[in-house]
Amino acid sequence: MDTSVFISKNFRPKKGKIVCESPSNIALIKYWGKYGLQFPMNPSLSFTLSKCKTVTSIDYSPRLKGQGKFNFLYDGKTKKSFEKKIGEFFERIFPFCPYLENLFLKINSKNTFPHSSGIASSASAFSSLAFCIVSIEKSCGERMTEQKFLNKVSFIARLGSGSGSRSISGPLMIWGENEFHSGCSNFFAVNYRDKIHQIFKDYQNTVLIIDDNIKTLSSSEGHKKMTEHPFLNDRKNQAKKNLNKILNAISIGDIEVFIKVVEEEAMTLHALMMSSMPPTILIKSKTLEVIELLKIFREKEKIPVCFTLDAGPNVHLLYPEKYKLKVMKFIEEKLMYYCQNNLFINDKVGLGTNLL
Repeated sequence: MDTSVFISKNFRPKKGKIVCESPSNIALIKYWGKYGLQFPMNPSLSFTLSKCKTVTSIDYSPRLKGQGKFNFLYDGKTKKSFEKKIGEFFERIFPFCPYLENLFLKINSKNTFPHSSGIASSASAFSSLAFCIVSIEKSCGERMTEQKFLNKVSFIARLGSGSGSRSISGPLMIWGENEFHSGCSNFFAVNYRDKIHQIFKDYQNTVLIIDDNIKTLSSSEGHKKMTEHPFLNDRKNQAKKNLNKILNAISIGDIEVFIKVVEEEAMTLHALMMSSMPPTILIKSKTLEVIELLKIFREKEKIPVCFTLDAGPNVHLLYPEKYKLKVMKFIEEKLMYYCQNNLFINDKVGLGTNLL
């Protein structure tokens, strides 16, 4: 792809403020392994969430001589570790947003969910930041169609967090080249435009917080370990086959196939981590106990609830809204015991990032 289409050319610096919110997302087909400048080794598919989001505000003005490039606050407080990440992010996006050299940005960011909740906070954080930055570009004279705007936001978000590229629109987004959905790219994620059966349009996501401690392996390190993984090629083929299966299931309302693929992807993710060198085990015994109890509940009650996992021990339950009361009752009676401090978070599918 000719990435020069994303380089701004008509920017006129001025003073202003942008505020936006962006949700996290939960991957159904997992992205694990990257190469080059944040390109995925396999295509991925995710539900965009709606309640678990990052709110970012940026006050921008022409940069004065000797002034720094940005000031970053998380929830109103200085966070040095985040500052470093933001600085590295700006270095990556500068070739496509050269106007940043002439601006001073006062950035304030906060989450509507706990930072260590097992929800992809980097996805919501960088997609929110990217949306603000490209919105500044647009407000300062850069002309672009709505689709080009969304593509550039996803492109920029990807350079901070690969999964962040999938939080821009909704309810489903695909990132990575494949033969099953037109217009897909390794450079940015696209909104799934084909038929979505009604049963999947109101899906719920309840996150059971099994352990909120900092992970022993960051996702970035985990992605790096995939480059020499003995099952890399098998994983690429599996992901493509599962993407085809799940897209077909979503179009015709086949929940049985949807559940099989989602749970296979969750377990494959952790199998890849455990079979990498050196091995990494992020799931806990309580994670496995919850999964077994869920399977028993699903079989007994005939309720189509399934689980998925991110790169950590916490369990995401996915199910249609009409079963919410029964699933909540099950969680409160059987699963809350396994949650740290009895904590779980309810969310549902959403439509992505927007200005406030």
